[in-house]
Amino acid sequence: MSEHRRKPPQSPGDGRAAARRGAQQQPPPPGGRRAAGPPRPQPHGTGSGQGYGPRQGMGQPPRQDAGAGTGGRASTGGRARGAEPPYQGRAAARRAAQSSQKGGRRRSATDAQGGRGGGQPPKKRIVDYPRWGKDGWRRWMPSWKLVSGLCLFFFGSLVAVAGVGYAMVGIPNENDAAKSQNNVYYWADGSRMVATGTGANRQNVGLAEIPKAMQNAVISAENKTFETDSGVDPMGVGRALFNMARGGQAQGGSTITQQYVKNTFLSQDQTVTRKFKELFISIKVGTKLEKDDILQGYLNTSYYGRSAYGIQAAAQTYYGVDASKLTPSQCAFLAALLKGPTYYDPAGATSIDSTATPESNRKNSERRWKWILGEMYKDGKLSKDDYTEAVSEYPEPQGLKATKGMTGQISYLVDTAQNYVLAHSDISRAELDRGGYEIRTTFDKKKVDALQKAVKKVEKANINPKKEKDKYVQFGAASVKPDDGAIVAIYGGAGFENNHFTNNADTKGVPVGSTWKPFVLAAAMEYGTYRSDGEGISPLSQYNGNDHIKIKNNDGTYVLKKDNTPFFQENESPKPWGFITLRKAMEQSVNSPFVQLGMDVGMEKVADVAEKTGILKASMAGRNASFALGTSTPSAIRMADAYATFAASGKHVDPYSVVWVKKNGTEVDGFDKPKVSRVMPAEVADNVTDVLENVIQNGTGFRAKELGRKAAGKTGTTDSNKSAWFVGYTQQLSTAVAMFRENPKTHGLMSMNGTAGVESIHGGDIPTEIWTAYMKGAVTGPDTGFPDAPKIGDIHNGEGAPSPTPSVSVTPSETPSSTPTPTVSRPQAPPTPTESGNCKPWQWDCQDGGGSNNGGTTDGGTGGTPSSSPSSSTTGKSNGGNGSNGGLLGGPGG
Repeated sequence: MSEHRRKPPQSPGDGRAAARRGAQQQPPPPGGRRAAGPPRPQPHGTGSGQGYGPRQGMGQPPRQDAGAGTGGRASTGGRARGAEPPYQGRAAARRAAQSSQKGGRRRSATDAQGGRGGGQPPKKRIVDYPRWGKDGWRRWMPSWKLVSGLCLFFFGSLVAVAGVGYAMVGIPNENDAAKSQNNVYYWADGSRMVATGTGANRQNVGLAEIPKAMQNAVISAENKTFETDSGVDPMGVGRALFNMARGGQAQGGSTITQQYVKNTFLSQDQTVTRKFKELFISIKVGTKLEKDDILQGYLNTSYYGRSAYGIQAAAQTYYGVDASKLTPSQCAFLAALLKGPTYYDPAGATSIDSTATPESNRKNSERRWKWILGEMYKDGKLSKDDYTEAVSEYPEPQGLKATKGMTGQISYLVDTAQNYVLAHSDISRAELDRGGYEIRTTFDKKKVDALQKAVKKVEKANINPKKEKDKYVQFGAASVKPDDGAIVAIYGGAGFENNHFTNNADTKGVPVGSTWKPFVLAAAMEYGTYRSDGEGISPLSQYNGNDHIKIKNNDGTYVLKKDNTPFFQENESPKPWGFITLRKAMEQSVNSPFVQLGMDVGMEKVADVAEKTGILKASMAGRNASFALGTSTPSAIRMADAYATFAASGKHVDPYSVVWVKKNGTEVDGFDKPKVSRVMPAEVADNVTDVLENVIQNGTGFRAKELGRKAAGKTGTTDSNKSAWFVGYTQQLSTAVAMFRENPKTHGLMSMNGTAGVESIHGGDIPTEIWTAYMKGAVTGPDTGFPDAPKIGDIHNGEGAPSPTPSVSVTPSETPSSTPTPTVSRPQAPPTPTESGNCKPWQWDCQDGGGSNNGGTTDGGTGGTPSSSPSSSTTGKSNGGNGSNGGLLGGPGG
């Protein structure tokens, strides 16, 4: 074989792979892209030092050895003719390719391998994206094959998921849904308080036992197409899913089938996952069950309020009859409850939502009841005669009833704990009623018993329900630990078993009277007045304490009533106090200084202080002049908590009644102990405490001295003598006691003039007696007293005050007076001389006292009606301190 035909020997780097690597290492030709097609073989003997390359002779520069330049392969002593440089590996090939790209052409590695614009196509890809062989925007535009393939894959996946979901879910059973467990409540020490549940208040019945009118009522009201639809409303489901996905308010199923499915879930979590599961079950129920079975299941699993599940329990709860005995009118009423018993039960549900009052709920119920009957008539479900009879009279339901175990104070303790659970977790009322929860409360059994015993003892000694003026007298009380917030005891009323279902410890409709004045004083000491340029003022600042005075705005103009006439503030007594210190005015609960002080500070600042100490803004009254005198209506729990802030030197903790909640042994989130926060400077809170200590030692709360330890507190009585309060505290415990009259059927406060055989009831009387009797047994341990109150602020007197030289009439009471100042008391109370010593307690028309009875602070200080003389509005005042007539704007007193 001739030499030129003999195949040269190949080194390990030779062959096709080497040729490809050599091609990758070639710099781009100066004339543009290289031609397509296989490389042409080159003849041997191209010269010493000149490389052997696949495209040599095709206009490309010869390869160089390592000694001639960069990019070539190394050789020893030059490159032999026809010899291929040794293979250096992939890394060298990559570096050569990167070096070649620095020549200025913007071409990708795919182009260098013949990917775009020619050459051999790359290895076949399942998804051709970015697209091979395309330039510019076309390279990134997906092909129709890719789009159609993705669509088919997407819809196929949906079908597969739907199929799996449909196969995996089961059809709900109404009997399983009817199962319920007890909720177990524990005292603070861990001992069992009560187990209560709904198992006895539900019973499934067959469709034959459910009146046709009830079936038609829910169809007409909830799902008119129930008998013909597939059981699922795709648009409704889509809206619900979209709304939940973007964090909006959850929405329920719109068909009866979907609602039945939702009812059978023990978990009512409004999540996308649960909604999908509900959708699959609804589809399966719609295809597997008859419409009658679905309707029966829906009526047997729905919640009608008052812990009643199912139509049979609802019929017994609201009308005391079996479901089969319900009239069309009653059926429409019960169907209206399915919209939401919280807002459609005429009994109201203010403990859940303050807007769900009996009056509001009654209107909602009547409106929807009448609408449902009208829909039934339009749908041909009621004849004209039946419709006329049904709509002629609203079917009044029965009142609330006590359930098993819910008696005495236990009913109010459970009610308080339930409301706390609902407010601090995602647990719904329906879920809570189903049971299965363990709830550890903050209630101290000994203190609860002591509070109930104190109320009953004082009530028995003073109130005779057979007397007209003693009818409907009610009490509410609450006790809170300062610096902790735990509610340790409440008194809610006579008990559910006595048809008293309102929790008086948590009621929001009883004005607090002069127990509001400490908030005014605290605001003045913290924020100052417009006369002090915002600097806090001293409680020794003097204000006009006379009766029937005009109140001024900050610009010097007089406060006007609605008829544009000047507003006069009335005191309980016409006693001419003159300019007295705020400390003295608090001691004797004189109204006029605090009304003017509130205007000077700004009522919004007073409201701010009250809110920071725990008073809910929703319970605050309008910011008129009488706002300073306690026209607001916070609950006993909130008042006890607010005063606990003073006891804790300005540190506040939100009141709480639940320590933990467990379900199936696992704690539920949301019940961490509330955090302590400073809401008031310590010197302000301690000065308020110092002033309120003086109220007990020398003023209207003197009965609390019987406690025998250091305590602070304030009395309060309201316009027309409709309520009386005492709120007081030691360092260990803060307690509020309220007394009022209210007919449960009329839901309006009644005057207590004449109650307990006296002209009027004051905070210093029965409420203070109850407070003292309870605190004697509830407060134990050493009497640590309170921190010393440092000097605070400068003296900034009200407008028109005399020179700062103190006089006898304005000297504050720093020590107990030799003879305690009496309050208006029952006739049998021993007569105690007043400051002037001229009036006796049984001399109801005596007027030369000096406001010693509850400090002349009761209802007289309410806005006042202008009169020619102070005496014209003081009729019936005993010792100058017991008037019951208030003013136009309403201003409770002390």
